[in-house]
Amino acid sequence: MQGLSCSSLCVLVPGTGPGIQQVPNKCQVSWGGQPPQFQKGVGWGAGGAGPAVGTGAPGETPPACGKPQRLDRVVGGQDSADAEWPWVVSIQKNGTHHCAGSLLSSRWVATAAHCFKGNLDKPSLFSVLLGAWQLGRPGPRSQKVGIAWVLPHPVYSWKEGARADIALVRLEHPIQFSERILPICLPDPSVHLPADTDCWIVGWGSVQDGVPLHHPQTLQKLKVPIIDWETCSRLYWRGAGQGAITEDMLCAGYLEGQRDACLGDSGGPLMCRVDGAWLLAGVISWGEGCAERNRPGVYTSVSAHRAWVERVAQGVQLRGRAQGSPGAAAPH
Repeated sequence: MQGLSCSSLCVLVPGTGPGIQQVPNKCQVSWGGQPPQFQKGVGWGAGGAGPAVGTGAPGETPPACGKPQRLDRVVGGQDSADAEWPWVVSIQKNGTHHCAGSLLSSRWVATAAHCFKGNLDKPSLFSVLLGAWQLGRPGPRSQKVGIAWVLPHPVYSWKEGARADIALVRLEHPIQFSERILPICLPDPSVHLPADTDCWIVGWGSVQDGVPLHHPQTLQKLKVPIIDWETCSRLYWRGAGQGAITEDMLCAGYLEGQRDACLGDSGGPLMCRVDGAWLLAGVISWGEGCAERNRPGVYTSVSAHRAWVERVAQGVQLRGRAQGSPGAAAPH
């Protein structure tokens, strides 16, 4: 990584998962010559229920992941309701919305690695806004926290992009949980999402190509079905044996177009409901055009990189059982 210094004191955990090659141990990216210092986990249970809110302080049991506390919503509309998706965050650059992300614990956010291209060594440019339903009116109960450092997946290539397009963001200090700020679950290894499973994407991005979200920039939501890997791979086949869809990618959306992840933001979540809890199935990564025919949205599969996420971001919660039945509806 050009322009970055490394420290031999930290060991980078190899990536694992389908289609992900083992990466030799390397030194960890450091900020200003100082290696990141990881804390031990704070004893989060694997999906066990905790108090509804908490401070995020070490030793405190966190709230259960993937379960919003407020259940009111706008039925049938594109606008989401306040606190409907309490793990969705705005990653801001110089105070302006730049990418979305998903809160995993009191100190960690998952997003797309490409959001930090050219700025990996400049964490002071970025901050994370949590608990804001409307970016134009974030409200007094939102929280803004600085970024300590960003860890892209070790397989991710800044030149090639796409493959392993996931990064973990370490917050400068633990956030305080509330009904508007809660973590999302990681999928248990046994969770399988078959084709046509209805999931959801959200974001503050453009409502269509070149048309930004109007004030007050209310978080948008869209239901999207999972597209099987083989179908998506054929749609994005680039010839000469070059497939654009690697095994660590998920596709979701509508083959007829008209509705797609241009609604969302880079780095934002693809969320599926399994066993009554919302799981982070994917991270919004890329696509061709916006809502174009036979060009569904492409997401980095969190399951493919779950082992890496668990090792780095201690304290995340798993949820879901094999062959779970994800619900198609948003919280109600």
